Amino acid sequence: MVPRNPHDLLQERVLPVRWTPEVPPDRRPSAVGFRELLLRAHEISSLAVPLPPALSALYRILYALTARVTGLDRAGDWSERRLQVLEQGRFDPDGIEQYFDRHRDRFRLYDPAWPFLQDPRLAAQCDKPAGVNKLVITRPSGNNHSWFGHAWDARPEPVPSSEALLHLLVWRYYGPSGRCAAREVNGQRSAQSKAGPLRGALSYHPEGATLFTTLLAGLPHPDIDVRPEEDLCPWEWTELPDPEAAPRVVTGPCSRLTAASQHALLLVPDETGDVARDAYITWAFLDKLPRADDYLIWHVSKDGNPYPRLADSGRALWRDVDALLLEHPQNSGRPRRPEVFRTAQEVQNELDEYLTVRALGFEQDGQAKDTQFVSSSTPALVPLLKNTDIPVARNIGSLRVAGERAGDRLGTATRNAWKLYTRGKKAVDCAWSREAAARYWPQAEQEFWRRLREGDFQDAPRTFRRIAERVYDQVTYSAAGTIRGARAREEARVDLYGGKPKTAAKSPRAKGAPSPHRDMEEQ
Repeated sequence: MVPRNPHDLLQERVLPVRWTPEVPPDRRPSAVGFRELLLRAHEISSLAVPLPPALSALYRILYALTARVTGLDRAGDWSERRLQVLEQGRFDPDGIEQYFDRHRDRFRLYDPAWPFLQDPRLAAQCDKPAGVNKLVITRPSGNNHSWFGHAWDARPEPVPSSEALLHLLVWRYYGPSGRCAAREVNGQRSAQSKAGPLRGALSYHPEGATLFTTLLAGLPHPDIDVRPEEDLCPWEWTELPDPEAAPRVVTGPCSRLTAASQHALLLVPDETGDVARDAYITWAFLDKLPRADDYLIWHVSKDGNPYPRLADSGRALWRDVDALLLEHPQNSGRPRRPEVFRTAQEVQNELDEYLTVRALGFEQDGQAKDTQFVSSSTPALVPLLKNTDIPVARNIGSLRVAGERAGDRLGTATRNAWKLYTRGKKAVDCAWSREAAARYWPQAEQEFWRRLREGDFQDAPRTFRRIAERVYDQVTYSAAGTIRGARAREEARVDLYGGKPKTAAKSPRAKGAPSPHRDMEEQ
């Protein structure tokens, strides 16, 4: 069915934004289309997308569009050309209009031939659609529990097209692996999908005072051999790729940003085009695409295999700051900072204000379990990116290590105290350790940012240890009124300082030789 409104994303107000204070109130729509977003990026302070994984995905789409409209999609004097765009203070309107005019028919959400970031073949290749509840990641589907609200598969509520776009993005980047809707291609039928390129990962993005500086700071540097005519975004394809073949769809930064999805989707609109009433969701390629990404912290396993730092809703962003600054921070897994921060520093050096860092992600397992969104930002203190003083950056790493060590020891102490008090065999996740974590980490974060702001790196371990001591006394206080509780409390306190020292092995002594402690023993 072709709807009356194909929902042209260049014009439709589908992207929520926040405006800078200088913009008059009568020129501040709550949302804009892709064309207005780039034309007025210098007047927009930030995107107001409510779903962190959708914002992470949208950033990647906008980075690719920025590279195209500015010509920063090829190497050769790349840094100089980007600084020239930065000096202009806005994106060139002619470059924006020329690019969008060339691909005008590719930005329609419900176009019958080339729907935006969708595969129109799914209507014929899939047995049936998955249902709109499956599309909306905040809704329960099948027998899953309710998360943000109640929904029933028997009475699915259509979703507004602007929201459907965001959920489409989340599926393309964060979709699960495992069983999916069956898709038949050239007589071969499969119902298994690979995990999305950002599944479970935490993504880091430099942000400036306006969306204009944010997008320029977040641009990836193309390799010298990248050819823009081959490094294509999905809306630039001349033909749809073969799902069975090992696709060569990722050839450079723009395709890596936009074309590495392992899931194929097709939205089904109503007759108006204002809402999506259903969706096909299945696998896009039988083979796994490259997972390289310039916005992730990459670790290296003992076997030499790279893997990204995962999103953890219980982990604060300050614990990752040194991994964003140093090539080799003091951390396990040999973390490698996001590649984008190498070039973001060039933009930082030209600005009067500091860049901040936004962390975006989705705490998930590899298949069906979605736990929590993750979104946090550093304060506006990232002289971190501008600072080339390696000793200072290492001091920041030592500060983080001191805070984490005190927190880890606090967790061990409260678990052991609980085990001794309750005489249990295990105390993996006890009430005291949960309360201690809830009290300690926010205080440690405040202390970290205070010291970083003031440049105070002296005696940090003792300060974090004192915070841990106060928290330990608070959470174990209820047991101090009993003999068993007081004994458990004090016996486990030693874990705040690293635990009991290991007993030194006795050195061999010749038979009949005098004891080195004889005088002490005789006294």
